[in-house]
Amino acid sequence: MRVNTLKRAAIAFALALPGAAIAAVVAAPAAHADGCYTWNRTLTQGRSGDDVRQLQIRVAGWAGNRDIVENDGRYGPKTAAAVKRFQQAYGLRADGIAGPQTYAKLYQLQDNDCTPAHFSYSELDNGCGGSGWSGGPLSAAQTKQNALRTMWKLEALRKNLGDKPLYVSSGFRSRACNNQVGGASDSQHLYGNAADVTSRTSSLCDVARAARNNGFSGIYGPGYPDHDDHVHVDSRRENNSDSSSNTTNWSAPDCGIGAGND
Repeated sequence: MRVNTLKRAAIAFALALPGAAIAAVVAAPAAHADGCYTWNRTLTQGRSGDDVRQLQIRVAGWAGNRDIVENDGRYGPKTAAAVKRFQQAYGLRADGIAGPQTYAKLYQLQDNDCTPAHFSYSELDNGCGGSGWSGGPLSAAQTKQNALRTMWKLEALRKNLGDKPLYVSSGFRSRACNNQVGGASDSQHLYGNAADVTSRTSSLCDVARAARNNGFSGIYGPGYPDHDDHVHVDSRRENNSDSSSNTTNWSAPDCGIGAGND
């Protein structure tokens, strides 16, 4: 984890201030995520643009049960609902409007490379111990972008589990890596859309159940073949480049997930 201590201290101070004082502090350079992204306007339903898309990446894990937040740059009802859940989770005014307090919390959570505080690119990089984002079906840039969204969903899942650590055992895999570990021929790992996770403080069933509320459309855990020692989560509904349909598929029979028990 890479933490800019001074930046986060300034933002924590900003979050503690009332009303207009927040806007003043958030506008100061110390409250911005150096090297990452800065929002310059309040976002509400009906807005569109790259700033909305950047927000959608960061609230993708707050989509709600069986839902997703499309990364389409349009601030619609799903985005507003996800922002509201994010605000509720972090004790902010929950109005579904992305303004100074919401941005200050996002700046506090993200590191200079735009990854969330508790996950890193190195954790999601090639599951066979390699490095880089090439070797899959997509460009390296798109694969890395998908991995960024996956990390923000994992950050939300971690928050829902009581801010307890989650450990990624496999993230992106190149085709060679995927073949080496015996992965499915069109695995979501190939696209940067998936992670296999474990926890030392929560049961795997608790992880799988919580993941249903954090924007993951693919979940496989205890009771599903070869998934008794980890939980697989992915974003298959958002993948328009694979050969599978954009549907939700959950199966963790030992946890009561799947077969009509979602």
